[in-house]
Amino acid sequence: MHVLVTGGTGFLGINVIQQCLDKGWSVTATHRKSSNVDALKTLSVALLEVDMLDRDNLITMFPEDIDVVFHIAGDTNMWTPNNDKQYQANVVATSNLVDAAIAKKVSRFIHTSSIAAYGFHDDIITEKTQSKALISSVNYIKTKFQGEQVVKTAVVEGKLDAVILNPCAIMGPHDRHNWSQLFTMIKHGTLPGVPAGEGSYCHVREVAAAHITAVEKGGKGENYILAGVDHAFLEVVSKIGVLVGKKTPSSAIPSWVLRAVARVQYWVSLITHKEPSMTPEKALMVTKRVAASSEKAVSELGYNDKVPIDDMLDDCYQWLKAEKLL
Repeated sequence: MHVLVTGGTGFLGINVIQQCLDKGWSVTATHRKSSNVDALKTLSVALLEVDMLDRDNLITMFPEDIDVVFHIAGDTNMWTPNNDKQYQANVVATSNLVDAAIAKKVSRFIHTSSIAAYGFHDDIITEKTQSKALISSVNYIKTKFQGEQVVKTAVVEGKLDAVILNPCAIMGPHDRHNWSQLFTMIKHGTLPGVPAGEGSYCHVREVAAAHITAVEKGGKGENYILAGVDHAFLEVVSKIGVLVGKKTPSSAIPSWVLRAVARVQYWVSLITHKEPSMTPEKALMVTKRVAASSEKAVSELGYNDKVPIDDMLDDCYQWLKAEKLL
């Protein structure tokens, strides 16, 4: 099996690559010219520098013998001035990659989306939940949904065999820029406060394993939500505080306060042209409750959604220490 992975330099991407290699598969990892590929150079993978926004060049550079594509690359921007760049990364690049996969007759396309593609809901989100993404004020939510639609359109037209995965909040080793930032802020006492939201947390090991299983067991054109254990942000912060030996806040910041601060910082950013630490989009994302069911993925992909939050946090913590990042 020869697989192509986009986003291989990222948190989830490198975990997927490692599990592909464990199965004896050959891996080609795409990357941008500006990407740090040091971690990938330690693995037995072929590196392919390519601009995914250049459709014709992507098709030309795309290897002829790829069996499966894992499209993991994406833009998680939460600042309005970067919205166009995000649309290009999450929608246009996906469209170009789909075209390349069709042109090269790829057998299966695994598309990594996000629970965000469903938008915000008061009830538990399932694969049957009607998406509210297009009415959201958060561009990330819109573009993740739009990227899914590109893939689904190709499936409906009979041009592509694809599976869509929707992970919730992913934690674990190789996290350099996501939840790992909490460890750093808490250790150095720079955490400004704790938002009042709550989410569903999943271990990166299990999310990566679901990608591998989806190659053979995923239903064509089907979505699979990869949820996990539900916890309030305050509880997660408290557990990290215990790991790093630092005191953490005992109560959450009222949502209206956080959103007001975010609005002020946003207007200031329009003058300074520097992304603020808290944007209205970020404030909205971290003050909402996101609860989802992964029953379908458990049943059809054998996905494990029961990993305790303490195990996820400890795995991330131990990796950060081993890499001297904490």
